[in-house]
Amino acid sequence: MPPAALLAIAAAAIAVILFLVIALKFHAFITLVVVSIVTAVAAGIPLDKLYDTVMEGFNSTLGSVGILVGLGAMLGVLVEHSGGAQVLADYMIGKFGEKRAPMALGFASLLLGFPMFFDAGLVVMLPIVFAVAKRLGGPILLYAFPTAVAFSVMHVFVPPHPGPVSTSTFYGVNLGYLMVVGIIFAIPTFYVTGVLWGRRCAKKFPNIDISKTIFGARTEPVENPPRVATVVGILLLPMFLILLNTSVDFMTKAGTFGEYNADPKLSHVSLPLWAQVFSLLGKPGVALLIAVLTAIPVLGTSKGVHRSALEKLLDSALAPIASVVFITGAGGMFGGVLRASGIGDALKYMLDNIGVPIIVAAYIIAVALRLAQGSATVALTTAAGLMSAGVLGGGYNELQIVAITLATAAGSVFASHVNDSGFWLVGRLLGMDTATTLRTWTVQQMLESLMVFALSALLFVVA
Repeated sequence: MPPAALLAIAAAAIAVILFLVIALKFHAFITLVVVSIVTAVAAGIPLDKLYDTVMEGFNSTLGSVGILVGLGAMLGVLVEHSGGAQVLADYMIGKFGEKRAPMALGFASLLLGFPMFFDAGLVVMLPIVFAVAKRLGGPILLYAFPTAVAFSVMHVFVPPHPGPVSTSTFYGVNLGYLMVVGIIFAIPTFYVTGVLWGRRCAKKFPNIDISKTIFGARTEPVENPPRVATVVGILLLPMFLILLNTSVDFMTKAGTFGEYNADPKLSHVSLPLWAQVFSLLGKPGVALLIAVLTAIPVLGTSKGVHRSALEKLLDSALAPIASVVFITGAGGMFGGVLRASGIGDALKYMLDNIGVPIIVAAYIIAVALRLAQGSATVALTTAAGLMSAGVLGGGYNELQIVAITLATAAGSVFASHVNDSGFWLVGRLLGMDTATTLRTWTVQQMLESLMVFALSALLFVVA
């Protein structure tokens, strides 16, 4: 099928989803499933492969997001029910004051976000965010956006997260330089697009109903809450474990255990036993499972919650997230269909020779791929692969290559919308409808992308 026709199909599918969900109030899960199937047929995917193609995106998204959100919700319920969320909220407000509470939550999330993936970190921090919001009575977006954006900027721009690290393998960038510059760019971007934009969104949407979200229900004060140090230790445990995994991954790609290549057939890496153990313990799902198993006796049994009551408490964490998980999975299904239909290849064909500076070309290609098929990872790796020959052969210095890397990453996060599973995850966890999520989170991701690209372009020019 001609590239223009594929792009037209993708644009029409996105428009239909927005119309059905926003204007006609169709359920997002059913809408995404139906439009995914129709899009697959329109794009010419053979009928005998249609079901497997459609389900591949759903299964892969549900498998990764489902276990993280489920275990994170269980951990959050234990922290909240024990009084730990309220204790930590009171402590942070006492230390930083009411006006600086959003900033304090954001900086705590920046630290947690160094090793933790976006979705895992967000679910772990939300009980504290909601507790602060309920304690101070302010709009949820004022407190939630700095936290969500902190995890976003760390995940997208700072090694050892997989996006910037994988891009470094295409461009041959120095990981040390990339980490330093990534952090320098991430902090002001977090403040402008997280704290300041969060304030604006909170003023514009002050009455978002959080009562039906997983951590939004009001709870009675607990007589014997855990100590602040205990709660902090429980929350830091998955971060520490994930840091073990990311450290091993960082060392592997730096060649510590043998010659590394992105192609497994060409890689000569043999991990020692300790590195294999660290890698396993630090998988996000395993790390959260260990944290939940630790929290059960510390925040559950020791606080008088036993057997059937404990089972009911943990079970209560799953019902509110069912809609979040399934809608997120359906968003992954739609994005998977767009990728399988060849949208990415169509964009590469049309943007291959656009005749602009290489840093601008890398950014534009990543943006186009992100808007078309939703996955930041696919947009990032595809754009990096397409531009790698020009970067490697262009005679650029180390800092210029770092700038190109961050510009590519910036393009891959541009304007999250209905074909991105993260769009549905953030919107549903924070109690926002689709239109509100588009006007807040989608715009935030656009601002985050543009700001880091501007910083990258400036570095590229002056380096």
